[in-house]
Amino acid sequence: MDKSIEEEVTAKRKKKTRIIVFVILGILVSGVFALRAFIRPSIASAEFTTSVAETGDIENTINATGEVLPEFEEVLTSPINAAVRNVVMDAGTKVRAGQSILTLDKSSAETDFEKLKFQIESKENEIRKLKLDLEKTFYDINSNNNIKQLRIANFKDAVSSAQRLYKAGGGTKEDIEQAQLNLRVAELEKQQLENEIKNKQQTMKIEIREAELAFSYSKSDLIALKRKLDLANVIATREGVVTWVNKNIGASIKEGESLARIANLSSYKIAGSISENMLDQLHNSMPVIIRINDTQLRGSIASISPAVNNSIVSFEIQLEEKNNKLLRPNMKVDVFVITETRSKVLRVSNGPAFKGSNEQEVFVLSNGKAVRRNVKTGLSNFDYVEIINGIKAGETVITSDMSKYAYSKEISITK
Repeated sequence: MDKSIEEEVTAKRKKKTRIIVFVILGILVSGVFALRAFIRPSIASAEFTTSVAETGDIENTINATGEVLPEFEEVLTSPINAAVRNVVMDAGTKVRAGQSILTLDKSSAETDFEKLKFQIESKENEIRKLKLDLEKTFYDINSNNNIKQLRIANFKDAVSSAQRLYKAGGGTKEDIEQAQLNLRVAELEKQQLENEIKNKQQTMKIEIREAELAFSYSKSDLIALKRKLDLANVIATREGVVTWVNKNIGASIKEGESLARIANLSSYKIAGSISENMLDQLHNSMPVIIRINDTQLRGSIASISPAVNNSIVSFEIQLEEKNNKLLRPNMKVDVFVITETRSKVLRVSNGPAFKGSNEQEVFVLSNGKAVRRNVKTGLSNFDYVEIINGIKAGETVITSDMSKYAYSKEISITK
């Protein structure tokens, strides 16, 4: 019985101790907040940046990346399987139309060209021989046909003679029938020979046509190979600058492999890329801003690639100022695609103070203090943020990151 009373007393003491601890902690926390409320923090004016709210235009943008490329670039490829013999011009060299850029070893292709010429000559001879053989065969068949015609005429005379002799009593009926049979056989033989002549004529035409087609194909191959050999003299087809050249002397080059690139560096375009999540917001002719250091260039989307590679969509930008001096081949630039534009809105300069949420709290300067204020924002880009309400034109807003003053309603400004 005494033991139970002791346990009950001990439990009450522990409970009382916990309550006292919680009360003390509550008082301490309240005191901290009270002190923070009464003790106003301060910040030097040099520690933050500001922007005055003003009326102006604003463009909502989505970020993308871009690469500067020559607007016109020609890729010279090898027309034959060859090897690089000599490089005449290096990258960065200006060229005129007709100037040689590099030379190829064409010996293998030239050997193939000579073989093909020999094959074509052989085919020409085959066609001549085939025509002679077919003409001779046709002549022989035609001669046999003439002989058959003479035999038929002879058999007709024999039939007439047998009939006259039979009427005169000097012949028999069997002689007439035999003569008629011989005539019939000769006529059938002649008919058979005439059919053979017709078939032979058609066969002659087909065989000659096949030989001529084979000759024509080979001749086309020869012309194509000759053209490839001419193109193997790698020369510039237009004025420009060599942006790249294959300098691997002696390296084997396959037909169709790139040898050099010539670009017109007087005008440029931008190859842009953006996440496929933004694809539904893109369309042709959308205005675009390109930023190079502190300079902005404008353009528009000329085309959008339908393919998606590694979750990236590619598109091409046509610049308004294609020959700007800041543009350089393969330069990486920031691209901002304009999705919406509003005129005569209240705006402030964008900065770390704006976290992207439509409703947030910022500090506004007033009578030497920074006062926390809730604002509602709209469109935004890399330069400005639209203010829908919470700030008036002419008021000064702190655009720096003020997250360390998250619990302060006012901040004193010091010099």
